[in-house]
Amino acid sequence: MLKAVAGPPDSTEGAVTAQLINLDDRYAAHNYAPLPVVAASADGVWITDPEGRQYLDCLAAYSAVNFGHRNPEITATAHAQLDMLTLVSRAFHSDRLGPFCAALAELCGKDQVLPMNSGAEAVESAIKVARKWGTDVKGLIDPNIVVAQNNFHGRTTTIVSFSDDHAARRGFGPFTPGFRSVPFGDADALGAAIDENTAAVLIEPIQGEAGIIVPPGDFLPRVRALCTERQVLFIADEIQSGLARTGRTFACDHWGVVPDVYVLGKALGGGIVPLSAVVADDDVLGVLHPGEHGSTFGGNPLAAAIGTTVVGMLQRGEFQARSAELGKHLHARLAALMGHGVTAVRSLGLWAGVDLDPAVGTGRQVSLRLAARGVLTKDTHGPTLRFAPPLVITRAEIDWAMDRFTEVLAG
Repeated sequence: MLKAVAGPPDSTEGAVTAQLINLDDRYAAHNYAPLPVVAASADGVWITDPEGRQYLDCLAAYSAVNFGHRNPEITATAHAQLDMLTLVSRAFHSDRLGPFCAALAELCGKDQVLPMNSGAEAVESAIKVARKWGTDVKGLIDPNIVVAQNNFHGRTTTIVSFSDDHAARRGFGPFTPGFRSVPFGDADALGAAIDENTAAVLIEPIQGEAGIIVPPGDFLPRVRALCTERQVLFIADEIQSGLARTGRTFACDHWGVVPDVYVLGKALGGGIVPLSAVVADDDVLGVLHPGEHGSTFGGNPLAAAIGTTVVGMLQRGEFQARSAELGKHLHARLAALMGHGVTAVRSLGLWAGVDLDPAVGTGRQVSLRLAARGVLTKDTHGPTLRFAPPLVITRAEIDWAMDRFTEVLAG
């Protein structure tokens, strides 16, 4: 079993790592607070730093690396496409865009795909589509969108306008109007917030940044029924929860719910390129006309080729099955730590939020101790750790990580 080499980054044997961290601190904007670990190479679930220390990745770039670092099938596609064509903009057709959109539409059971780059860009696109649909189809003058409290959909100005994260909002106003926020999981409150001017409901099926918050069993079915009854769009942000992370292709599948609009990203790019998409039927995405929305890099041939390979891998079902099976084992190992430094565990598939007893430290402190033992994860909302390893992880590697976690909790 691979194992991290002991030694903090500022030790003699970590001189290159320390130098690189200093360069980041000096020249990269301080909009993140990364762990003092430098990735120089990676393979599968393992990351190696410049001195050769190896770390088990239990974050997977916030689910962008669902299929493992340098997945051979995806990297082969990328290498081949680099020798052919990478970018023409949407001014012309490419031989990769149509096949990608057709494959992704089929995977989602929808008619059309609007390809974008980042997840936040896809959410912004979905908001624009919802407003245009509300105006053109419902005849609304000033359409509003219902969202959930403690959401995370990105950090653009529009998106932080309906965020509860004070750090993401402070100093960035004035904010965009037109959003109504209700408690996540409260279908009654959501139904009360929908009025005659509502165009859409935008929610994460499982809230990721909030700490892997799984809603009550009747919540999503009731959201679907309310949206159908009130004739508003149900937009599911599956950027983190989708593409096999929870043991199903989409988290919505656990509740037998099909939204009107899927918002996808992160893992869609195979851990190689930014690739996101809004996926819906003709009567929704059909409200867009030339000149009303665009992206120079959205749907570029390199990203489209990689996305087509990713969709093909998902169509086989093997990653959904791995996530479901191994997720049960991960949950069992985490649940066994309840009362031993852990106060709550929430998980679905290979995605878990773990609340820590304050006596063992903050999420940041525990993630630093884990990194020193060769396990990489990240805190969220102070006392919570997230575990989201690449779906290629093995049972033995899960056990290795959980053994290190047990050691950290024991002090």
